[in-house]
Amino acid sequence: MSGKMIGVDVGGTFTDVFVLDEDAGTATVAKVPTTRPDQSGGFLDGIGREVSDLATVGTVVHGTTAGTNALLERKGARVGIITTPGFRDALEMRRRDRRATWGLRGDFDPVVPRNLRLEVPERTLADGTVMTAVDVGAVREAAQALLEAGCAACAIVFINAYANRDNEAAAVAAVREIWPNPHVSASSEILPEIREFERASTTALNAYLQPEVAGYFKRLEGALRDDGFGGQFLIVQSNGGVMAVDTACRLPIRTALSGPAAGVIAAGYIATTAGHPNVITGDMGGTSFDVSLIADGETVLAAQTSIDFGMVVRTPMIEIATIGAGGGSIAWVDKGGLLNIGPESAGSDPGPVAYGQGNDRPTVTDANVVLGRIDPDRPIGGKLKRLDVDAAARAVDAHVGKPLGLDTLTAAEAILTVANSRMAGAIRLVSIERGYNPRRFSFMPFGGGGALHAGAMLAEVGLARAIIPRYPGVTSAMGCVIADMRQDFVQTINALSSDIDLTSLTGTINGHLREGTALLDAAGVRFEGRDLIVELDMAYVGQTHTVSVPLPVEVGQGGVRPPTQGAIDDAFDQAYQASYGRLLAGGVHRVLNLRSAVVGRRPKFDLSTLAPDTAGDIADCQRTTRRVHMGGAWHDTPIYTRLTLPVGAEIAGPAILEQPDTTILIEPHLKGVVDTFGNVIIEAKES
Repeated sequence: MSGKMIGVDVGGTFTDVFVLDEDAGTATVAKVPTTRPDQSGGFLDGIGREVSDLATVGTVVHGTTAGTNALLERKGARVGIITTPGFRDALEMRRRDRRATWGLRGDFDPVVPRNLRLEVPERTLADGTVMTAVDVGAVREAAQALLEAGCAACAIVFINAYANRDNEAAAVAAVREIWPNPHVSASSEILPEIREFERASTTALNAYLQPEVAGYFKRLEGALRDDGFGGQFLIVQSNGGVMAVDTACRLPIRTALSGPAAGVIAAGYIATTAGHPNVITGDMGGTSFDVSLIADGETVLAAQTSIDFGMVVRTPMIEIATIGAGGGSIAWVDKGGLLNIGPESAGSDPGPVAYGQGNDRPTVTDANVVLGRIDPDRPIGGKLKRLDVDAAARAVDAHVGKPLGLDTLTAAEAILTVANSRMAGAIRLVSIERGYNPRRFSFMPFGGGGALHAGAMLAEVGLARAIIPRYPGVTSAMGCVIADMRQDFVQTINALSSDIDLTSLTGTINGHLREGTALLDAAGVRFEGRDLIVELDMAYVGQTHTVSVPLPVEVGQGGVRPPTQGAIDDAFDQAYQASYGRLLAGGVHRVLNLRSAVVGRRPKFDLSTLAPDTAGDIADCQRTTRRVHMGGAWHDTPIYTRLTLPVGAEIAGPAILEQPDTTILIEPHLKGVVDTFGNVIIEAKES
């Protein structure tokens, strides 16, 4: 690993930077406000605070919300679609779902309006037979019409292109002859998989993001080069892997949920290294609370997710549940007199009321400030010198206290109670509702605000313990440094397991292996090793939903050796039994899709690099004492400088541990212990 490695995670409120210098055995962090609308300002500012000479940096890895924000805020490019006759409305009809359960009307507007969805003569059958060759002249006319309508990107989505991409490939070539930029997306390149709506949606959203996200990445890369950076610039994918910036510009849809995925990767590595392979992560930033579950050290990947209603993305993503319960989430009382938190957030601008930048509605952060849990003289982010406690108290009183008949302190506690309840609900969603016992899991809160709510999550959900990483406020940025490089592929098979052409299947896997290997080689990154992961989406005939079936493969010098039908059927039985606890006697197996991933394992840094000294007096780490409101009463609470606490230090609650990127609250019935990697393990006091 040459030079320094930098991970940068851009969130809705803060931009986090993690700088690792393995040669020196040091790590430094920075947290700066995110700049909007162009996030590159905060990105470059954060790096500049920690690194004066970019020529010493070998790798910069970026976790980004640029794509997610563009989708949520509907700020992508003007896009046109060229499609098969009769299928222009697949994007709008979706799966006949509705935002509201009741009523006969919907309010969904697709990212591509109907007048920009054009049809051209072509038809490919489900078995791959070309019934009607594509009319290339009509394709050129449609592309020209889209350009004249102001489209900056084009998506080509032909029915059954997953089975035979010839018509679509010819159309893509024709469009690219006249299209003035590289922003042309083909469904057979983005998602060669059955299900026309999901393929149309993913392809359209990829085109929708290309101009803005690719432009953002190229601006960043250019700015880094101009400042002397000569290393590798990589982008975190939603599946927890990283990819080269050129690949990210071509496939920006794979960066949706990029930042939260990086945090989950870091959390899993930290927890597993510390001896806790079962962990539930909780990333609490300024805008949202993102939850994911890691069982036996393995993250859970979802094949499909919905960024917002009707905006379906079918590409592998780490399974993350997101709710609007971040530090900047606004507390409000509805017409029925119920206290609500979010989803609206004050973000970084104007930010919480205590920031003094124009917001007058209370947030979760304001409640923590009013209760003394956040030191007003030490705000994180470096932008403000002091938080306005009185203004926060007035806002809590005016918008929550008076409408509910509560005094200011009780109202502030009520805000946290509702926020904690919502966060606990998200944790139950990924654990109890999916058959996992939370008592077997540790909780790892991170982000700027997560460690303030660790004790509440232990009490609400019954988790075993909380693990607070060394730098919780920049865990996602650390994950950027840890993540492996990964390239995912999919191809629909749609055949009975007994009818599969094993030679053809093996050829497809080898094709994925060659393409993935070429992409890894082109990135110019050093790997400790490479892995090929192969899975089949399978079900019994007659079933709609599939199970993911890991398929053991052997890779030799000539590529992958063909699997046997018996191996495929045995693997399905094992996966189905694990998921449902039983098999269906006499059931016939169907293989729907083949999924492959080529993974380049990047060197992992030694977490002991982050560990504090083993020697030291805990008393020397106490900075002061402050009155903190917990459990309906004020407590004289010792305040410790967290990063100076030695390994083995035990802190009995009530206590607060402060560091530049976050604040850790240890409630009266809890204790915290610093482990050998510098994590603080929070558990109940011994009775």
